[in-house]
Amino acid sequence: MQQFYTAESVTEGHPDKLCDIIADSVLDACLARDALSRVACEVLATKGHIVVAGEISTLVQPDIPGIARDVLSRVGYDPARFTVHDLTHRQSPDIAAGVDHPLEQREGSAAAGSAHQLGAGDQGVMVGYATDETPEYLPLPVVLAHRLTKTLTVVRKSGEVFGLEPDGKTQVTVEYGENGRPLRLDSVVVSTQHSPRLDHDSLCRIITDRVLVPALKDLPPDKDTLVLINPSGRFVHGGPEADTGLTGRKLMVDSYGVFAPHGGGAFSGKDASKVDRSGAYMSRYIAKNIVAARLAHRCQVTLAYAIGRAEPVMVEVETFGTGTACADDCLAQAVRRVFKLTPAAIYVALGLFSPRFAETAAYGHFGRREFPWERTDKVKALLDAVAE
Repeated sequence: MQQFYTAESVTEGHPDKLCDIIADSVLDACLARDALSRVACEVLATKGHIVVAGEISTLVQPDIPGIARDVLSRVGYDPARFTVHDLTHRQSPDIAAGVDHPLEQREGSAAAGSAHQLGAGDQGVMVGYATDETPEYLPLPVVLAHRLTKTLTVVRKSGEVFGLEPDGKTQVTVEYGENGRPLRLDSVVVSTQHSPRLDHDSLCRIITDRVLVPALKDLPPDKDTLVLINPSGRFVHGGPEADTGLTGRKLMVDSYGVFAPHGGGAFSGKDASKVDRSGAYMSRYIAKNIVAARLAHRCQVTLAYAIGRAEPVMVEVETFGTGTACADDCLAQAVRRVFKLTPAAIYVALGLFSPRFAETAAYGHFGRREFPWERTDKVKALLDAVAE
């Protein structure tokens, strides 16, 4: 039976993404001066105002208004048109105590040691996913949607064309065949903010030639593909002037779209003691290595944590019937043997002390080789663990 799957992406100038980038830029500024910073930064963007709130405990307080204005400028907005409000304060001492002194340590557990130096900064469920249908180990609609928004931004910033503005979004629907593999491109939607001097016909030609053709080279439109460019007809007013933005409001854009459930916790603005972020990165790392080891064609890894406890309370592997070597519970046992899953161990394994998070905020947190959770260096260890 043929099926259709859809994924969307937004540009860095989308109001919600603008907030994510500001929040992660604040985090990076803290980590650059203090690798042990605790940051939970939330941002709201609306007409004329950027509000930065949340909890920040760090040795050197960052220049939050300066950071926000720099992001606005880099994305393509005029920072002079915004007032930045800094409403941040220090992290709760109760949360800090649970992170600094995990439950295993407080109970004198025999397992307590260097790997248990940090407790989870919150409870939560984190999901990682991987599939072998693309080189990125992501579903093709997700890859194409992000490629479209990235190309749209590159074309705008390079000055290749006149009249494109920062705000925009894309959506891609792919038809899958009976074998569960991508068959054809069913529909493409591109909505981009533009100058009032750029008429609709000219915009369509620009987007088709400079964005659609290069971004969709892996699965080009056919004669039956529905292509919609600015279907509302006019998109001159955009960004925070037209639509209020918030951090953490593009969870499925950040992860896997409709292809995997989301635990509910946002990524941006949070240091790695918050397992909403670090646990999600680790679960992706595990799932990708399982698929890269050819132990499954598709894999979903779910981790769950309790606040103040170092070890996860749940590790689950689901291969959707595509497992090739053993049952899913066997894979879950292999995961526990190969991967250290405490927050402190995840910090070290994935290099999460480094100020690199602003790079993740737009165009997806996964499928990009520059990030350490995209490595496939645990393939042999997983194969050995399954063979035992």
